[in-house]
Amino acid sequence: MTTPALARQPVVVAPPAVRQHWERYTAEEHDVWATLYRRRVADLATTGSERVLAGIERIGLRPETVPDLMEVNMRLAPRTGWRAVATGGFLPARDFFASLARREFPTTITVRPRTQLEYLPEPDIFHDVFGHVPLHADPVFASLLQRIGALSLAAAGEAQTAALARLFWFTIEFGLVREGNGVRIYGSGLVSSSGDAANALGPAVDRRPFVLEDVLQQQFRIDHFQDTLFVIESFEQLAAAIEDASRLLELQ
Repeated sequence: MTTPALARQPVVVAPPAVRQHWERYTAEEHDVWATLYRRRVADLATTGSERVLAGIERIGLRPETVPDLMEVNMRLAPRTGWRAVATGGFLPARDFFASLARREFPTTITVRPRTQLEYLPEPDIFHDVFGHVPLHADPVFASLLQRIGALSLAAAGEAQTAALARLFWFTIEFGLVREGNGVRIYGSGLVSSSGDAANALGPAVDRRPFVLEDVLQQQFRIDHFQDTLFVIESFEQLAAAIEDASRLLELQ
């Protein structure tokens, strides 16, 4: 993920423009993508939000090859105006959220090595494209993500910044949603990771109803499995909560 640089200091500034060079991916890199894709799609069939699964289809992700961002954007942009934009590493928080406000998602283009299939401390294209981008094809989610970007740019001071980082972490990265008779995953950290997903739906996690004030105050760590997560009832509820957050934090 190229996300909360808020919680990942120091950061490395990415080059102003990066090309994916899809033709340079090796057979090994395509095979790593295929292995990860098949594992996660099989699990998401029973644990993933229906909107995530629909998004995977809508943006044309395939198990055979690493996605070409140009092809992804040809499917994505006409739906919601979002684009996946190649980047070479972590962006400073302000640059990252400015990109979200423009409906541009900074996307890492490297593929993790086979020796780190299960866990990678830094982002890669599987986390960013498979984990994040499918929901960018959903109109409600697309709008609320842009709104988070705009609010983050308006944050003044450490308290507001920290509160928005928690909101981002417990929704966009590690969010759960109630669908049908069960709880499903939608946060990118859960969609892209078998271990995090199993933990999120397992007995070790305290799954709490989404209450905005609680989320804004809940501490988190990025270096181990989460022990507390929040369950939204719908993306429409989350969109309304983000507007409530803007008023609560006195942001525009």
